[in-house]
Amino acid sequence: MNARPTPLNATLFDQLPVGRDAAAVRRRIEAVERLLEGLYVIPGINRRVGLDAIVGLVPVVGDLLSGAMGMWLVWEARNLGMSRLALFGMTARVGFDTMLGMVPVVGDAADLFYRSNTRNVKRIKKHLDRHHPATVTLQR
Repeated sequence: MNARPTPLNATLFDQLPVGRDAAAVRRRIEAVERLLEGLYVIPGINRRVGLDAIVGLVPVVGDLLSGAMGMWLVWEARNLGMSRLALFGMTARVGFDTMLGMVPVVGDAADLFYRSNTRNVKRIKKHLDRHHPATVTLQR
């Protein structure tokens, strides 16, 4: 199987909506999730990695930066009006991922298997599907 990087078009971010409506939020979080978790495919194991794993290779500072990027998704969820319990769970996932990432070698390997950002995006999409059904998109 030929593993090639996902093309990241520079105009992709220019096309993202800046509005607060649910459809704009859905498109933004999907793009950020792809950037953080699925930018490249590691040849041989066919596992997708993104900025979260790449930046996490830098000790401490990289893990804090990837945690801050993950918290942006929690901030978007808060703006959507998600419950405090859901926000707490999402924050706990990001915190766990950040703390685990600070452990040398183990944290870098964990970035391949524990994807807090993908789980948080799924949670946000579930909320959007329930409370903003007009934003539902068909998956390819």
